[in-house]
Amino acid sequence: MVMWVFGYGSLIWKAGFDYDDRVVGFIKGYRRSTDHRGTPEYPGRTVTLEPAEGEVCWGVAYKVSKKEDKETALTYLEVREKQYDKKAYLDFFTEPMAASPAVSGVMVYIASPDKKLNKNYLGPASLEEIAKQIIHAEGPSGPNRDYLFQLEKALLELGCKDTHVIEVANEVRRIVSELS
Repeated sequence: MVMWVFGYGSLIWKAGFDYDDRVVGFIKGYRRSTDHRGTPEYPGRTVTLEPAEGEVCWGVAYKVSKKEDKETALTYLEVREKQYDKKAYLDFFTEPMAASPAVSGVMVYIASPDKKLNKNYLGPASLEEIAKQIIHAEGPSGPNRDYLFQLEKALLELGCKDTHVIEVANEVRRIVSELS
């Protein structure tokens, strides 16, 4: 049986596992939300999904067919995505006007906003607060702003203008330029 994995954050540009196909598309009923990346002293932010009626979230779906590739990918993803405490299996679309999905049952990692289940959840904040957290945060994967700018670039390369990501990136640039 084939496994499909949906990437809406760093998985877009850095899968980290072998796959047979990479398809650009979206899931319905969710939008990108800023979550975390950093250290306990300076928690940063990455993205997760939050339910949002009428919204879509663009990204990529990876098709993994071989048994050993699926096992390796799952083992890798369970470590990489460990802060995401939920998995969902959703419909994946490639055409905005399509009535039926291109693929059903695409696996998606989601971090819940429940602090008991997700100790890294930072919660909602103003655009300026989010930008300041991103500027100061750096973790094992590097500076949080690098993640943000890479996500913005990857989404634009897919032809997706995610307003939230662009606004946060622009606010980070504004604050950094004022600090220089």
